Amino acid sequence: MRQPRTHHRPRRIRRAVAAAAVALATVLGAGGWAAGAQQAVTGPPPGSAAWVADTALGLRLPDPGTASAAEVAALFARLPPAAQDALAVRHPLVVGNLDGAPVALRYRANALALAEERDRRLATAADPAATPQDRADARDRAERYRTLLDGGRQILAFDPRGRGQVAEVYGDLAAARRTAVVVPGSDIDLDSFDRPTDPYGTPAGMARELYGATGRQTAVIAWAGYTTPVGLGPDAATETLARAGAQRLGRLLDGLAVSTAPEAPATVFCHSYGSVVCGLARPGPRQASGVVVLGSPGMGVGSAAGLDPAVPLWATERNGSDWIGNVPNVSVLGLGHGADPTGPGFGARLLPATGSHGHTGYFAPGTASLAAFAAVALGH
Repeated sequence: MRQPRTHHRPRRIRRAVAAAAVALATVLGAGGWAAGAQQAVTGPPPGSAAWVADTALGLRLPDPGTASAAEVAALFARLPPAAQDALAVRHPLVVGNLDGAPVALRYRANALALAEERDRRLATAADPAATPQDRADARDRAERYRTLLDGGRQILAFDPRGRGQVAEVYGDLAAARRTAVVVPGSDIDLDSFDRPTDPYGTPAGMARELYGATGRQTAVIAWAGYTTPVGLGPDAATETLARAGAQRLGRLLDGLAVSTAPEAPATVFCHSYGSVVCGLARPGPRQASGVVVLGSPGMGVGSAAGLDPAVPLWATERNGSDWIGNVPNVSVLGLGHGADPTGPGFGARLLPATGSHGHTGYFAPGTASLAAFAAVALGH
């Protein structure tokens, strides 16, 4: 009986280690190794224990940590407006982040939560017992909350924990014929959600441009609703944060499916590391009309066959100045995110990127990519 051949095994191991080393070296060379790892914000929103214990309405409120979006929607459907508003006033952080709750009620709840957090930070800024650094940080965060309260902004989600998370809606989410969600990549949080120095590289900037490019026919959600990597370090090279983000994205899409009534589920636009989040979320046809990736390092799957076949996948051609093209499309020893979605064997439909520049320029006005994104979002 012939013995199994094992002499190729060390060679395969060496190749795997070499590929991982290349991926590591590329990340190091591209921007420096970020110190420390981020702790993903997971679980139900702050204040959930008080929400569950609230019996003022004479009924049992669904546990935000386990209830489905459909169960949440059913609760609010049988409550009169006054009772709904009372819940938002007593539990703003819960109602504001509760997928399946009425959209307008979430806007109101998040405005209340932002005002409460702003006032709390202002109190710290004026506290003589606080350190000078704590007072300065509190003033900065209070100012950030103020900007989110100004101008009638439609804040669909707000979570002050960690680096902060937020989602904002452009357009009329309740009445729009179609919807879209922008899922960002690394270095996005409450502070960098809409930075003016990089208008097309933030979820807010991307959503604004897409909303305008569709002739304001599509409501667009700028979703900074997961803990993103910071810098090009271990978090960006692995899937840990993406897996936590994928669960949160799935709940968002479930909530949109039951709390809005567009002609079709949302189209999901996934930038950079956000495409890993989208790949691991693997949205189904009740959650998404299509998935578009751009500036993608991979989706955490070997090909489009690893995603739901009922949801079309588009991959945006990479422009020549996008540094993501220097990242190896490998997945070895926990490093890397797999095959290039723009590759001929991946199975995605290609979208043009003519006129775009850099890693964050795909939503810039006048680009072929933005025109293509608008066409996809409109269902053309």
